[in-house]
Amino acid sequence: MQAWRVHDNGEPGAVMRLDDVPDPQAGPGQLLLRVRAVNVNFPDALLCRGQYQVRPPLPFTPGVEVCGEVVAVGEGAEGEVGSRVLATPTLPAGGFAELVPVEAAAALPAPDALDDAEAAALHIGYQTGWFGLHRRARLQSGETLLVHAAAGGVGTAAVQLGKAAGATVIGVVGGDDKARVARELGCDLVLDRRADDIVAAVKEATDGRGADVVYDPVGGDAFVKSVKCVAFEGRIVVVGFASGVVPQAALNHALVKNYAILGLHWGLYNTHDPAAVRACHEELTKLAAQGTVKPLVSERVPLEGAADAVQRVADGVTTGRVVVVPGQSAGGAR
Repeated sequence: MQAWRVHDNGEPGAVMRLDDVPDPQAGPGQLLLRVRAVNVNFPDALLCRGQYQVRPPLPFTPGVEVCGEVVAVGEGAEGEVGSRVLATPTLPAGGFAELVPVEAAAALPAPDALDDAEAAALHIGYQTGWFGLHRRARLQSGETLLVHAAAGGVGTAAVQLGKAAGATVIGVVGGDDKARVARELGCDLVLDRRADDIVAAVKEATDGRGADVVYDPVGGDAFVKSVKCVAFEGRIVVVGFASGVVPQAALNHALVKNYAILGLHWGLYNTHDPAAVRACHEELTKLAAQGTVKPLVSERVPLEGAADAVQRVADGVTTGRVVVVPGQSAGGAR
């Protein structure tokens, strides 16, 4: 089969290489999937650079989130050949490949309401959003939610989930194209970080109160602005550092303004509370069936285009989700 592999750390477009490798097998407790769609995530770029919290041995195949068809069931595993599932492959055997083995216990049924690319994009980003907004921040109907990078893959999920929860959603983006995407997603107010005074605009929109919940996958300057416009008893959910800058929190400031800084590493729930992950998936499946949430897939690209897709996501020039579809020809990319 063909699989993208990283032989040296560096920028995705330079270090990802499409190799011919032996077909994998379904080991004990595993399912072997024919990959139907792989969602591109920012951690794929961090993995290529050697900057992620997990550093798989070289060479490895990135791709942390797939929708696939079960083609073989390993010894002791539960699964049905032909069924469509979502999974997070175990590195070094990631999803940017034609076939991938996954742990059967963690595989989830793909929602019937979504196509392969949409289903692949529902998993990590929407689980992260749901746990961040509901389990960590306890977002309530009528509260104000501020979402940084609201037109990106993680941000678009948070916007949809925030609206589903009955919140007023303020989206922060960079540029006119991304502002248009955020408005179409349902943001009540869209701010351009390149042109608007974010702190003043949030305070004005909330009659001086500030945002009750801030969803921050960016870090850096976004976090600096967040602490200046978070409400009394507000909650800032730290999801990631797409800016490349890990902010230094001033705890004395958190004390005098009475707000909380909440970390969210979704992957830990797979270890500490896998039942909660399945319950969340059931809720997301219901929301997808209702049409309340629907991953924004801006591009579907063939397997040959995976390295370029990961690089563009890393560069921050995409909107929504870019999804690699191995069965798609280059002429069918969009």
